[in-house]
Amino acid sequence: VQVMESGGELVQAGESLRLSCTVSGLSFGDYAIGWFRQAPGKEREGVSCISWSGASPYYADSVKGRFTISRDNAKNTVYLEMNSLKPEDTGIYYCAAAPHGWRRTIYDMDPKDYIHWGQGTQVTVPS
Repeated sequence: VQVMESGGELVQAGESLRLSCTVSGLSFGDYAIGWFRQAPGKEREGVSCISWSGASPYYADSVKGRFTISRDNAKNTVYLEMNSLKPEDTGIYYCAAAPHGWRRTIYDMDPKDYIHWGQGTQVTVPS
């Protein structure tokens, strides 16, 4: 299984970025996909996740209204559109896949449920 994130870069506050996560080696349509981030000196936190069907995505309160998650099962890819970026959005963004992607528990964004992880992509928003 390979999970690969892309799209992270340095942007100014107020700008937008789109992260991509492409997964191979599994039945993509059966998995929920989550985006987590880790800021320097802080614990990893769940940012957003999307179920196998794409219905009812979850967003952390800190990004609600600014970030949008979507998936294209034909391309085995999930996107995270990030608008109105803030310095506190800075961190390494990780994509992860959780099996049985129709379970309600995926919305808890417990990292233990997400068993396949990418290496991360850096997002930097200077203050």
